[in-house]
Amino acid sequence: MYIRIERGAATPISRQIAEQVRAQCLAGLLPPGQCLPSVRQLAAELVVNVNTVVRVYEKLAAEGLVEMRHGEGTFVLPQSTNHQQAAELKQQREQFSREFQSMVRRGLLLGLNASDLRRELSAAVAEVKSHISPVKDEGKRS
Repeated sequence: MYIRIERGAATPISRQIAEQVRAQCLAGLLPPGQCLPSVRQLAAELVVNVNTVVRVYEKLAAEGLVEMRHGEGTFVLPQSTNHQQAAELKQQREQFSREFQSMVRRGLLLGLNASDLRRELSAAVAEVKSHISPVKDEGKRS
């Protein structure tokens, strides 16, 4: 599971973690039945308080994305319906699109041109792909 936190961002850390885990569950990168890192392990990896990870896992459990089993761990649940999963994935992608447009606008305002932005995007994609497996190929959206 790959999670990146942007400290100092306007988005709270717990929300950043929850959104990334949720997106990976909905996109199938975290398949049903997969055990997530323990609360302590993820907190140590991300250098956050264990209570932050507990709140994230509890929120995702309340949403029906994961199941917290006492003494066993936290596991990804099968999605309830394809329609609901598709709607949630669509919502996540729309949010991403808004954030991406905001980043492009910010880059242009900082004096970057289209070539600079493409180079930054390519470098970011290469870095993230090296951490995420399996990565869906471009154009294979469901």
